[in-house]
Parts: sequence; structure tokens; C-alpha cells
Amino acid sequence: MTLPRFAYRARQFWNALLKPEIHIPTGAIQPYLTPAELPLFRQMQPSEQRHSYLVFKRLRESGQTEANLLSAALLHDVGKILSPLSILDRVLIVVGRYLFPKASRRWGTGAPKGLRRPFVVAACHGEWGADLVEKAGGPALTVELIRRHHEPPVKEPATRVEELLADLHAVDNEH
Repeated sequence: MTLPRFAYRARQFWNALLKPEIHIPTGAIQPYLTPAELPLFRQMQPSEQRHSYLVFKRLRESGQTEANLLSAALLHDVGKILSPLSILDRVLIVVGRYLFPKASRRWGTGAPKGLRRPFVVAACHGEWGADLVEKAGGPALTVELIRRHHEPPVKEPATRVEELLADLHAVDNEH
């Protein structure tokens, strides 16, 4: 993890602690979520809902109209509902990745138990979220974007999926 990435995560931490929760208007997100996906969104922790809504809102403000991308923005972290992270878990992930990048990748494998749990959640929540959205009947493209949202973007996207992933990645890393 680079110093700028560490600073970004530190800012996220302080935002989660200090910023008041925002009201997320159901009418703004409902057109982008199926009736089975909306309850998934609402099960996310308030800080995760806030983050996802800000990613969604920023994509819309930038002129993005791709419904699958906007749905993925709202649900990209939904896998975390299977094993919610506390503030201390998030600190452990950030510090662990910064100080021990190779070890933290190892810690992100296996069952989400003990001290490894936060690292496993961080590593696997995209896959878990994709599975949840797929079971809820979400579109294949939305599912793929959620599954791959933590992949580093390619420098020159060659496919529509790679373009959408680059857009999602860029905005996700701002908030």
C-alpha cells in the first residue's frame, strides 16, 4: 500500500467516525436496484451505504448513465454484510496492508476467523457480494462489476467491462 493510498484510507476512517450519516433518498436509488437488491443495500452498515451512495452519486454527476454500473456502485461492497467490519477491523486492514503488504495478502485467504477475518472480508467481499446480487436476480454485468471492482484497472481498457471497471475504480477510490 502506498502512502497516498494509506492517506485515503485514513480519511475514510475519519469520515466514518466524524461525518454525520446522510439521508439516502430511496427514490434516487430505487430505479437502479431490483426489489430483491434494495434490501441488500439496506442491510449494509450506514457508513457502507453512505460510501456506496457517494460513489453512485459521483458517477451520475460525471454523466454516467450505464444502469449496470450505477447498480454496481450501490452494491459493490454489499458482500461485507456477510461479515461486517468494525472501525477497529478497518484500522487493522489499513495498517496491516501498509506495514505488511505480502503478509496481509496471505491473511486474506482462508476462512474469515480470528485476526484474519478483516483481511478475508477485504479480499473476498467482491466475490461474496457478486454471489448475493446474482442470487437476488441481478444482471450479469452488474454481478461482474461487483465481483471485479477491486481489480486494478488496465491502462488502456479494451472492452466495455474494462471501461466500466475503470470508472468504478476511479470513483470508489475518491470516497
